[in-house]
Amino acid sequence: MSEKKVILTAAITGAVHIPSMSPYLPITPEQIIDEAVAACQAGAAVAHLHTRDPRTGQPTGDPELMRQVVDGVRARCGVVIGITTGGAIGMTSQERLAALPTAHPELASCNAGSVNFCFAPIADKIKQPKFDWEIPFVKNTYQVPFANTFQDIEDYMAIMGEHQVKPEFEVYETGMISNIAYFLKRGLVKAPVYLQFVLGVMGGMPATVANLNFLVETAQKVLGDQFIWSCAAAGKDQFDLVTTAICLGGNVRVGLEDNLYLSKGVLAKSNAEPIAKMKRIAEELGRSVATPDEARQMLSLSPAAPAV
Repeated sequence: MSEKKVILTAAITGAVHIPSMSPYLPITPEQIIDEAVAACQAGAAVAHLHTRDPRTGQPTGDPELMRQVVDGVRARCGVVIGITTGGAIGMTSQERLAALPTAHPELASCNAGSVNFCFAPIADKIKQPKFDWEIPFVKNTYQVPFANTFQDIEDYMAIMGEHQVKPEFEVYETGMISNIAYFLKRGLVKAPVYLQFVLGVMGGMPATVANLNFLVETAQKVLGDQFIWSCAAAGKDQFDLVTTAICLGGNVRVGLEDNLYLSKGVLAKSNAEPIAKMKRIAEELGRSVATPDEARQMLSLSPAAPAV
């Protein structure tokens, strides 16, 4: 297990953190493209992409912005392209899926169940927000659930299948593994399924080693050998937990979507910094990092569609 390549995913900007929290959070398409390319050069095999309004930094599902970002990244590097279908809390399914047919990604997030994905406490830390939308946006997550019904998940997988996009199942709770097993048994998704364990979200499982172990062991019992997994952890426990993931034979997601800090009190200035940090840690632990093409093989991806 220690000889297996580790896939490093860079989650570039996300839809949780707000511009007032860090001057380094990429906002414009050009900034997001630059960050994805730099992360790839630092060792990332996969770039997980969201887009934001370039004027205000507010998360958006605008398909033209996503197409612009994806085409820009593809023109400069060979990183595996993964896009969000989680969007931002409060978006409709139509908004969350709008970019998928035009962006031609290889991966797309597929949230494996509903969860109270709350980040309202951010509002308590921001005294002078840069933009008027920021505080109402984060406070809204206190009362709006992140809904992903069985019908939603089936619909998302169908659209991904139609466009030859592999689902990356975001798993916030143990029961979501059973949801995935149900769809696998029905033949609506092909093995190996790709699981991204997301820990540390308020409303989901805490970011602890015990919880990560439990998720991996549960997936082994429920899915057998029909899965590949990665770990993402929100906030201050990120690096401890993703290092544990490497020791357990898993893959790793880091980046400014999940954690704005490189170490205690030190803001990461780019997505390349946490990727480079995890590459060093992986190599010290005897794991070499996968190239984008090696990641494609490991994840059984369809060939990337050419940029339009």
